Amino acid sequence: MFEQPVFDAHLHIIDHRYPLQPNQGYLPQPFSVSDYCQQTASLNITGGAIVSGSFQGFDQQYLLAALKELGPRYVGVTQIPATATDEEIIALHAAGVRAVRFNVQRGGSESIQYLEQLSLRVYELVKWHVELYVDSRQLPGLSTTLHKLPKVVIDHLGLSKAGLKYLLPLIEKGVKVKATGFSRCDFDVLTTMRQITAINPAALLFGTDLPSTRAPRPFEPKDLLLIQQSFPAAIAAKICRENALELYRPAVV
Repeated sequence: MFEQPVFDAHLHIIDHRYPLQPNQGYLPQPFSVSDYCQQTASLNITGGAIVSGSFQGFDQQYLLAALKELGPRYVGVTQIPATATDEEIIALHAAGVRAVRFNVQRGGSESIQYLEQLSLRVYELVKWHVELYVDSRQLPGLSTTLHKLPKVVIDHLGLSKAGLKYLLPLIEKGVKVKATGFSRCDFDVLTTMRQITAINPAALLFGTDLPSTRAPRPFEPKDLLLIQQSFPAAIAAKICRENALELYRPAVV
């Protein structure tokens, strides 16, 4: 059993009772709330962020059901169209949603052409931040827009070693990064995490990325152990829980 409490900043629930859309011919296997709780039973997880995947499109039913089942210590990261009404966004916020995601890497979300418009709108309305699943090599093309946004989170450490030179300066400007999906990255993740925390100790957020759809290697407890054993206790606590709590503002801590 892990002693340090953890807020899992990136997990997926895949419920085949609700609409799913193939992405590049791929449909994931079911991964229920029960499956998630069983796989993380030893990790001392006290809350988390359920993230909508490319294969879930704009469906909110699965997310609302998962949030209801997991309870107020969990929040949602959703995908919505630019045409979503204020009332719809406010209702999602009341249900525990705290961010909008743009899946640049795989699609399935709103087009990146609406990134600035939609991100500014949801922040003004309900203080949501924006999360980007993007290869960091693509960040130069987005940098003008990203500098206009109040809060930005990049998934999976930005994926590419070649893009770190673009990612690290953004961290200096306040962009946050998820320490998730280690096997998706083509670099030494510990070295990069140390670079990020040296720039800003509040920037890094741990997540299991379960069930690790399409990852070369699924999440293993050793990924969490790497963080807890490689950083001073105060920094590890920030990465594993404190930074995420400040960002996501769950109803119950």
